Amino acid sequence: MRIINIIFQICILYIFSYIGTVLQNFFHLIIPGSIIGLLLLFTCLCFKIVPVKWIEDGAGFVLSILMLFFIPTTVGIMNYSSLLSFNGALFVLAVLSSTIISIAITGTAGQFFEKKEEKRKDDDECSKQHSHSA
Repeated sequence: MRIINIIFQICILYIFSYIGTVLQNFFHLIIPGSIIGLLLLFTCLCFKIVPVKWIEDGAGFVLSILMLFFIPTTVGIMNYSSLLSFNGALFVLAVLSSTIISIAITGTAGQFFEKKEEKRKDDDECSKQHSHSA
């Protein structure tokens, strides 16, 4: 039964991707249809039109096999060895630097929000103790 549920949830994700592609083709948009579909899904999740439980297991499964989706792209790059010479080195440098910057920003933001949450909890605890002693 779990497998059928995961397949159904993946179908829901595919429907959003398909709708995004149709919108992209209909309106001749620059943004890829898959991104439009993700934005539609995000909007539906935010407004609780689509409950998270409808896609949770399917999305988890797709994320668990995500690396398999990059294999054809990686193999395809091997056909363009000229790009992998000097331009390839620049590409690797760009990917590494953007990854490091992304990790740094994410870590800093995470620490900021964690400290903010701790301060809020401390303030709530302090106000509770103050109100009990009064």
